Amino acid sequence: MPLIETANGSIWYADHRDRTAHLPVTLFIHGAGGSHLDWSAELRRLPEANAVVPDLPGHGKSPGTGRQSVSAYADDMAALLAALKIDSAFIAGHSMGGAIALTLALKYASRVKGLILIGTGAKLAAHPVLLNASADKEKAVEMILNGYWGTSPEFDQLRRLSRKHFMEFDAQVLQGDYIACNTFDVRDQLGRIQQPALVIGATDDMMTPLKFSTYLRDNLPNAELVTVQGAAHMMALQQPQFVADAVKRWLVAHQG
Repeated sequence: MPLIETANGSIWYADHRDRTAHLPVTLFIHGAGGSHLDWSAELRRLPEANAVVPDLPGHGKSPGTGRQSVSAYADDMAALLAALKIDSAFIAGHSMGGAIALTLALKYASRVKGLILIGTGAKLAAHPVLLNASADKEKAVEMILNGYWGTSPEFDQLRRLSRKHFMEFDAQVLQGDYIACNTFDVRDQLGRIQQPALVIGATDDMMTPLKFSTYLRDNLPNAELVTVQGAAHMMALQQPQFVADAVKRWLVAHQG
């Protein structure tokens, strides 16, 4: 998979586009401390998505340092689209990635065909432990894992993989991501976003509770909500086929 030089530095991305399909691209943006692998294979390889799935700067296989504002990450993603010569795309974002997607719609409206907002909100607050992750990484990681997966033993293997990832992840970048989340608030700007939006929330999500998704549905001018029953924050990995099917239906309805 390629590493591309953008106006904001090098960004690695998984390229699942089928150039013979003549479909709009969907750009999938992961959340705080994450990587492209936070998106299930069912979503990354969804034919209707024609997906580009980057690692944010300082995350996964992308070099550089992380940012401390959602707006800066949005600038990075706009630079990626420009480098790939993608005039406009559907933007899918999970958690902090959803905040980046909303910011792209506000700052770079002409580049955004529509939004897929998963486990996110118009305002994101971070616990003080997460805002100081570099001082006590172990405690921060435990808090993240509990929020990500809930208590069901069904996801113990995914939880173990997450623990390994976060313990190897740069604590300064992780802290910066949560600082970015903590300062994000576009509640008073949602009415400006005219593009269609699919909002997906989960009943057991403690990090971005379902009421956050309901708020987006009620305050974005052209939004619909799909609820994932019995899943926590990592709903796209906990119920991958359900989420992929919802995204597929929505994309098919909005690709014309």
